[in-house]
Amino acid sequence: MAYLDNVKTFVRVYELGNMSAAARDQRISAAVASARIAALEEHLNVRLFQRTTRMLNPTEQGVMFYAGACKILEAVDEAEAEINSVTQTPRGSLHIAAPLGMGQRLIAPAVPEFNALYPLIRIRLRLSDRKLDLAGEGLDAAFFLGVPEDSSLRIRKIADCERVLCAAPDYIARKGMPGSSGELKSEAHDCLNLRYAGAPEFQWPLQTPEGIKRVAVSGPFESDHGDVLTQWALDGHGIILKPLFEVADHLKTGALVPVLENEPPVPIQMACLYAHRRRQDPKTRLLIEFMTDHIKASLPTRG
Repeated sequence: MAYLDNVKTFVRVYELGNMSAAARDQRISAAVASARIAALEEHLNVRLFQRTTRMLNPTEQGVMFYAGACKILEAVDEAEAEINSVTQTPRGSLHIAAPLGMGQRLIAPAVPEFNALYPLIRIRLRLSDRKLDLAGEGLDAAFFLGVPEDSSLRIRKIADCERVLCAAPDYIARKGMPGSSGELKSEAHDCLNLRYAGAPEFQWPLQTPEGIKRVAVSGPFESDHGDVLTQWALDGHGIILKPLFEVADHLKTGALVPVLENEPPVPIQMACLYAHRRRQDPKTRLLIEFMTDHIKASLPTRG
């Protein structure tokens, strides 16, 4: 397995462009990762990377080898998947990701139950509200809200997730209840946005009597962490647009109150993203099906 380990490390170094990052991803030391690359270069009798004190760039031979290395790993994955499907004992690691709110409330609570059903499958869950690169970060599947940009990946839709505009009662007492979506664009109201590097200009899609309207909003501060926005809203600093499952408990207690109920937000797609070949792996398929059923049963509604 030493050669295969070397190939796996090479692929991650190539994709991440950094020896230390690849080592962390593989759960090995940077010294081991470097030794694996050196052993592979000695075996192939070529240099795969040009190294400087700050950069690590693939050579022409490294670019050529990467394509073949990916095919090697895909062939191994497919062979293991065939064995798993025959033995009915799926095993191995699954690297999955989800947005913070969705991951904390819907995915993470179901992981122990999934592991109890399939104890030979190890789950590595990454939670982030930032945009994720499925291939670049070595993910088997990524749960998300919205519409992905990469059309080469496969999507398993889970549900249309209800969303709500809400704010704290003391914010409404201080600023007043908006009577229409047009008031959100004025300086009379503060809207708290989820923003991260590379995010587009933020607009809130609302269902108005004239049809769906995309309202450009702004506020005094923004964050790339969804729970930070919720806390700011709870503290009376502004209006938030949130998936209902993230704020349902606060709405029940009255800590947050609905805003513009006559012009509610457009529901957002909740889905799972995966590379086509990953879906053929029984353990990936089992996880997606399990989480889909669990999430559908857990989503709250205001009906």
